[in-house]
Amino acid sequence: MVDHFVGTWKIESSDKFDDYMKAIGVGFATRQMGNMAKPNLIIAVEDQGFISMKSQSTFRTTEIKFKLNEEFDETTADDRKTKTVITLDNGKLVQKQSWDGRSTAIERSIEDGKLIAVSLFFLYKIKLHQLFFLGTRYVERIVFVCVLGRGNFDLM
Repeated sequence: MVDHFVGTWKIESSDKFDDYMKAIGVGFATRQMGNMAKPNLIIAVEDQGFISMKSQSTFRTTEIKFKLNEEFDETTADDRKTKTVITLDNGKLVQKQSWDGRSTAIERSIEDGKLIAVSLFFLYKIKLHQLFFLGTRYVERIVFVCVLGRGNFDLM
């Protein structure tokens, strides 16, 4: 299950986090606080199959409790109200958030004893074309995926 993620993880480094926050619409003041924060991430397995993920920093503490593969309402550290589903996919803990027609994913994996968190922001543009040749329809789907944030955490 998620046992290898369990523990208290201290952030070691963060790349392009400000770009990620800009892309998802986080305001300037909140981005400044977010860039200065050095949160600990505490992952625990609780009773009845619930998993807890708590992000603790001097600025803010947030916690979510969830069951794998079950959608829940999440209020993020920047106060977005999202529909969130967390899955275990090929050894990665994948957190998918949707709000206001946007979606993002945070993929957490363990590499060389470190927890790696990669944030992905998805921007979809869909074009529908009608072709009159043999009455065929097709959908052209243009997907922009921005890999904007990466954080490395050490187990404490």
